[in-house]
This record gives sequence, structure tokens and C-alpha cells, in this order.
Amino acid sequence: MANNVFDLAELRKLIDEQAAVPPRPREETPVEREALTFPPVTLAPDAELARAVPRVPLVADAVRLAGWTGSRPVTPEGMLTADDAAAAAAELELDPVRLRLVWIVAVNTGLLRIHRGRASRGPLPQRLTVEATLEFWDGAVMDVLDRADEGLTGSAVIDDHPAVMHATIYSVRSGVAVANLARGILQSHEVACAPGRTGMRRLAASLPGELLQALSLLTYCGLVEQTAEGRTALTPLGVWAIRRDLLREGHDAPTSEEVEEFADLTAAELVDALVEGTATQSAVAGWLERRPPEQAARELIAIAAEGGAGRRGAVGAVLEELGPEAEEPLREALGIPLMRRYAASWLHIRDLDAPPLSPEDHTWIAVDSLAALMHLSGHAAERLDTPEPAEDLIRLVNEMPSVGHPDTIAVLDMIARAHDDEKVVKAARKAAMKARSLAH
Repeated sequence: MANNVFDLAELRKLIDEQAAVPPRPREETPVEREALTFPPVTLAPDAELARAVPRVPLVADAVRLAGWTGSRPVTPEGMLTADDAAAAAAELELDPVRLRLVWIVAVNTGLLRIHRGRASRGPLPQRLTVEATLEFWDGAVMDVLDRADEGLTGSAVIDDHPAVMHATIYSVRSGVAVANLARGILQSHEVACAPGRTGMRRLAASLPGELLQALSLLTYCGLVEQTAEGRTALTPLGVWAIRRDLLREGHDAPTSEEVEEFADLTAAELVDALVEGTATQSAVAGWLERRPPEQAARELIAIAAEGGAGRRGAVGAVLEELGPEAEEPLREALGIPLMRRYAASWLHIRDLDAPPLSPEDHTWIAVDSLAALMHLSGHAAERLDTPEPAEDLIRLVNEMPSVGHPDTIAVLDMIARAHDDEKVVKAARKAAMKARSLAH
């Protein structure tokens, strides 16, 4: 916070993160993870996907290995003995390097069951329902993705950044050129690991070959295929499975049908869906594509002007997606008491002429933005990680009672209850007492 200006973009990010991610226990170590929005995809019918599962080479080999194993002893780690592994690779003509992955998939998906030091056959996927077959496939893919820590592809760089590769291919349905995929992995590695110039030159020389081997493995696993133009794309089964994994990681990965469902909502229905947590950023993008920017902004502003902090917060998030073409309705909003501060801020950010905001105005916006957090999805914050240093937040907290926001006391009580820093908690309690005195 500089000159009493609380970073509204950071507050908006905080609200999005806190509302979308369930509160974690205080003793849990925080993990920095940014939720991403992916373009909508069209999924193949479930029955079609289920029929394709047994034809995946990895699955077919896992079924063959289960049949070959029958019932035999395993090692204390639940793996084939060395002699049996060599025999299986020879008799089934399996790549010895991939045999471990095939065995793990067979065991973890239930094709093989291990009990008291022996492996025996379980049900085959052909005998399962469509739903059960897709759950089987989901489990098989999770086994593949989870093996990255153990050197799945043989490339340390690729196994360090599997999510980058999968997300990149998922985002470009027409396929990605190997050179572009390699460039993206190298950039992620440079940012995350800082290997230096010499290390990057060495990786740039070796990665294309390693990437081809990795893509060959993912093809064997049924996740990727080559397009007619020689690009790498996800298979229909790969789209289904990677989307499942993205959703588990908390990302916004909608289907085309889901986006279409929100596109025809009224502005009020969209805002309600955002507040309730049933609509995501992809729904907002689809909704805005159907409307002229001026019309969308005018409808949203009318809703925010009559609603509480939750609705203003949801509207503010949507308005941030609009560019200067929505200037006229935002300029009109300068005359609406509850929206004038947001309108002025929106205009300033886009370098458009706008009246200045006072320090009190910025504090009011901060209170309103934090108040929105309490209304989104009925979310009561149990842990609040603000982006500002403690001393700046304490200064902001001390200023809150004097700006006349109707939710000031509730916001201060939330900060006192949910913040980890004892100094911030103490300041929030003191400010809440002052706000109650002023209210009386």
C-alpha cells in the first residue's frame, strides 16, 4: 500500500483465491498455486470414450500382464520378482522400461489384486459399465501422472514440469508443434530452476530428443496423438482425463456445454451465479462474448448499484474484463454513490480521464472488497492471507472506522478472527471497538 492506496487488483485476486479454495487447517503448510482458466473443450460421448479405453496400448498391456500373472508371489514392495519381470517382458514382448508402469497401473486399477504377498487377477475393464470404465481410465491416468516424481519419461526437465506440458497441449486443441512445446518447457524450467546460461544451452540441445521420447510414452499411454499436420494433440481420452486432473487441481476447465449454459443468462442471473460460486471465469468470458461491451457494463452497473458488497465484488470482477470500449457507462457510474469509486478506479487503470480518488475512497474500496469475500458462496473466512505487509494492513485497519462503510465492523471482525499475524489481529479488534462506538 502506497499513499494509502490499497492494491485493488491484489485484493481482487485474494477474494478469488479465498472464495474458490476451501479454508485449510491452520497447521497445514500453505502451497502457492494459481488457479488457471482454460478454453472450453468438447468431450466425446462417454460411451465412445469407454469403448476406446481397452484399445489404449497401456491398458491392453496391463490386461495382458494381469492374465499372464494369474497368481504368483510378489516382492515386499508389491512388485514382480526380478525373474518374473524378465519373463513377463520376454513372453509378452513388453518394453522392460515400461513394465514397471504397466504393473503399477494393473495393480492400482484393480486388474491385479495383491493379498498376503501374492498377486491375483481382478475384473477386466470390458466387463465394467461405462461409468466404471471411465473411472478405471481416470485411475490409470492418475498412475501415469503420479509417476513423474519417479522419472516417468526419463527426462529430468520434463518430469519436473509435467503440468506445463499437459496444460499447453490441452489449451491448443489443434495441436502444438514440438519446437513450441520444448520452448515452453524450457521457459518454465528457466523461471523455476534458474539453471544459468550454460545449463540452459545444454538443456536446449538435449530437450527436443527427450521430448520426442516423452511424447512417444504419452502416445503409448493413450493421452496424445499426432495430427495430420505433424503436431501433438490430446486424444479424446486424453482431453477427458487431463480435464479431470485440472479440475482436481482447482483450475477452471469448462466444457463447451457448460460455457453455453451461462452465455444466455441475464446479468442478474450471472452475478447471482458468481456470488453462489456456480459460475467461473470461463462463464464470464462466454457471457461477455454475447454482448456489446457498453450494454454489458450498463446492465452490470445497475445490479451493483442496488446490491450489497457481494454483488459489487462480482460485478467488479466482470467489469475488469472490459476494455475502453465500455467507457461511457463507467463514466455515467461516476454519478452513482456506491459505484463512483469503482468507476473512477476503472477509468484510471485504463488511462482515461477520471476524478481523483481520496485516501478515504481507497480505504472504502478496500473495505468493500473484503466485505465481498464474506458474501461469495456463503464463504466465512477461517484463514486470511492478505497480500500486503502487516504494517500496511494495520495502517489500513486503523483507517477503516472513519470511512462510513456499512460493513466495516463485519470486515474488522473477520480480519481479527482469520488473520495469522497477532499484531494485525490486535489492531483489527481495536478498530472494531472504535467502529462500534462511532456507530452508536
